Amino acid sequence: MKKAKKLNVVPLGDRALVKRLKAEEKTAGGIVLPDTAKEKPQEGEIVALGEGKLLDSGERSTFQVKKGDKVLFASYAGTEIKIEGEQYLIMPEEDILAILG
Repeated sequence: MKKAKKLNVVPLGDRALVKRLKAEEKTAGGIVLPDTAKEKPQEGEIVALGEGKLLDSGERSTFQVKKGDKVLFASYAGTEIKIEGEQYLIMPEEDILAILG
């Protein structure tokens, strides 16, 4: 059983830390894709959330997503970062398009 890593990254404001899901290794027809032909998936898992957007009232908005949600995000969403050898994205909540069921 894999032990969950404790990340020392806390997104600020309305940003989310997302771990991109793995790219497809094969096409629907069974052709194995080389790394250069794989498209980066637009799906990921929420790893951490900021405190929420600061509203004019001084309160923080709440997120529509929660840690562990599988989400769909815009093609060029977020900023790619590397933490302990793993690739992540930090993106504003508005770049998250949907929660996958």
